[in-house]
Amino acid sequence: MAHEIAAGVLRHRSPIDALLLPHLASGIGGVRDDQLDILRIGAYQLRYLERVPRHAAVDTAVTLGRRIAGARVGGFINAVLRRIPSGDATPSTVESGVESGESGTSAEDLGARYSHPAWLVARWLGRFGPEETERLLTLNNSRPELVVQPARWGEDALIASLDQQGISWKRAPFGAGLVVPGRRPQELPGFATGTCYVQDPAQSLVARYFDLPTQETLFDACAAPGGKAIALGARAAFVVASDLRPARARRLRENLERAGSPHSAVVVADAAHPPIRPVDAVLLDAPCIGTGTFARHPDARWRVTEAAITDLAAEAGRLLAALGHVVRPGGLLFFATCSLEAEENEVQIEAFLYQD
Repeated sequence: MAHEIAAGVLRHRSPIDALLLPHLASGIGGVRDDQLDILRIGAYQLRYLERVPRHAAVDTAVTLGRRIAGARVGGFINAVLRRIPSGDATPSTVESGVESGESGTSAEDLGARYSHPAWLVARWLGRFGPEETERLLTLNNSRPELVVQPARWGEDALIASLDQQGISWKRAPFGAGLVVPGRRPQELPGFATGTCYVQDPAQSLVARYFDLPTQETLFDACAAPGGKAIALGARAAFVVASDLRPARARRLRENLERAGSPHSAVVVADAAHPPIRPVDAVLLDAPCIGTGTFARHPDARWRVTEAAITDLAAEAGRLLAALGHVVRPGGLLFFATCSLEAEENEVQIEAFLYQD
């Protein structure tokens, strides 16, 4: 429930702010950040979550307000939320402009309706056009389902166990995993012992398209949390998986120990200074702005900046150049990002291929 509320507010912040604005004398910018967050949480429950009784949503918000700033703030929050009508409004009806009256396809209109930065929407409009951009924005505001990939069990054994326990499932697009609606990973059979691991279809397809030859040594340079290392480790002779941050490396090790190949090792290392001699294959899942993960990580859309694209693209270029030197002659260099932006993808590849 906490995750649903937090993610829902992040996905639909602009329509929520539009509901609050008429009842805020000083405007959105005149409300302290923590108080505004409480108002957004309350308004989201009132408008989008029918299972939450109105009195419960308001009372909880008022209690939070009193806790952080006293009775006066609690009264302010109560007064605002009492004016927000409960509704059968859904994210789709608000975002389509039914309530707000907006129906334009400018970057500002789409950004406001779908809660995305206008500058980013403008980039997508220029590349994809209005129809595809709106489809992308709609997808970003959807609730992603749990998708798992077989690990220590084969797919048939995993499916049989799901069926035996009455857990519904369906195949992900392109056969890239199993979608298990309405479940948490810990509820799946044998998850704790590595029968499967969580990985979205797009990431699974990356490992499929790389098509690592069997019995080769792979260096995964920015490996955490480890999904690609697990997938490719099923074919590799040995996997060296690294990450720069010790906390991420610990999580990487835990995931590999649970579901990965026994022929693997985790190191804390800077991908710009790879601590290995030339190997058969190197994977760089490069640091990026993450525009391809907005559905799973709705908070990311509010943290991205145009400057970050430039900075992260430059970093990816440096890492590519460094890692190219640890691929043996005739070996393979794999490159992936979680970004839709050209500067972080095809521009990087072109620059690497044609460097002096």
